[in-house]
Amino acid sequence: MSQSLDLPKLGTGPSAMLRPPEMLRDLQQQAPICKVRTPAGDEAWLVTRHEEVKELLKDERINRSHPDPPSAPRYVDTPFFNLLITDSDPDEATRLHKEMRQLLTPSFSARRLARLRHKVEALAEEMVRALVDKGPPADLHGEFSQPFALQVLYELIGVPTEDRLMILQLMGRMAVLDDPASAEKGAEELFTYISELVGRKRGHPGEDVISRLCEAGVEDQRIGTLAAGVLFAGLDSVVSHIDVGVLVLANNPDKRDLAMRDAGAMAVAVEEVLRAAKAGSSMLPRWAAGDVDIADVTIKAGDLVLLDFTLSNFDTRAFDEPDTFDVTRAPNPHLTFGHGMWHCIGAPLARVELQTAFSTLFRHLPDLQVVVAPEDLKLESGQLSGGLLELPITW
Repeated sequence: MSQSLDLPKLGTGPSAMLRPPEMLRDLQQQAPICKVRTPAGDEAWLVTRHEEVKELLKDERINRSHPDPPSAPRYVDTPFFNLLITDSDPDEATRLHKEMRQLLTPSFSARRLARLRHKVEALAEEMVRALVDKGPPADLHGEFSQPFALQVLYELIGVPTEDRLMILQLMGRMAVLDDPASAEKGAEELFTYISELVGRKRGHPGEDVISRLCEAGVEDQRIGTLAAGVLFAGLDSVVSHIDVGVLVLANNPDKRDLAMRDAGAMAVAVEEVLRAAKAGSSMLPRWAAGDVDIADVTIKAGDLVLLDFTLSNFDTRAFDEPDTFDVTRAPNPHLTFGHGMWHCIGAPLARVELQTAFSTLFRHLPDLQVVVAPEDLKLESGQLSGGLLELPITW
C-alpha cells in the first residue's frame, strides 16, 4: 500500500456522541474504501460507506482467517483481538464461524428470550429502585449501565454470583491496551476460570450457554473461546448505547416523550439509538482470504479490512439527514449488528436490554438529567471498548 492516513487511537479525540469525527466523515466523502494505518501501526483498508460495508459483510472471502496468523496486520494488539483470527485456512474459518452460530443460536431462541426478558425487566427494576433509594447524584455508567448489562450476560452464560466481580476484573485487564503482559495474564486467568466452570457445568448443567455447549459435546477450549466472545461482544456495545442513549434522550425531552409513549414507540427509538448514539467508533476487523475487487480498489489476500459500522450508519447515501437524531426514523437500515453471516446473533437480547433500560429509567426518573455537557464527557483511553468513563446524573 502507498502512504496511509493514521487512524486515531481508541478513546482519544472528541467524543463521537452523535456523529463520527470530521476526519473520518471527510474520508467517507472522498471514497468508500480508504488506506489507513491502525493504532497498532499496521496498514488496512477502511470501509466507510453503507453499500460497500454491507456488500463485504456478504462476501465469504472477507473473514477471520489469515495465511500466517502470527504476522497478520492488526487494528490493536490485545489478547482478545488476537482471538479474532481463527485459522490460516479460509474454508475452515468459515466452517468454524457457521458452527459457532449453530451452537449459540439456541441460546437466543424466542422461547429462551421470553424467559430472559422477565429476568431483564426484574433486574432493571431492582437496579433503578436502588438508585432511587440511594438518591442523587449518581454515576449511571458505573451504577446502572455496566452492572445491568453484565448481570444479563452472566445470567445468559451461567456465571455464578460469587464469581462475577472477578470476571469483570479479568475482562478489564484483558482489554487493556498499554500493558500487554498484564492483558495476557488476565486472558490466561479468564480461560482457566471458564475451563473450571465448564467442569462444574458438566456435572450440574443449568439453563445457560455453557451448559448447552457442554451438552452439545463441545470441547472445553472451544467453550472458553465462545463464552469469552459472548462476554466481550455483548457488553461494551450495550453499555455504550445505554449511556449515550440516556444522554441524548435526557437532553431532548420531546424525543424522550415520543419514545416513552408505548412499547412500539420505544422499539423504534431504540433502533435510532443503535444507529446514532454510541461513544466512540465500531469497527469490525476482518482479513481478505483472496483478492477482492470493489469500489475501484483491489483488496489483496491477507490485507486487514476494517468495516466501520459507525460511519456507514451516518452515510447520506443510505439515510436522510443522518446527523439528526430521529426517534421515529423508519425504515432504519443501520448496520450496528452487522449483516448476513456476520449479523450478531445476540441482537434480539441487546434490543430487549436497551428497551427495558430506557423504559425503566425514565418511568422511575422522569426528571433525569445529565449534569455534564456532552463535550466534557471523557472516553476510556486505555481500554479496547473506548466507552464512557462515567455518566454523572441527577433527578
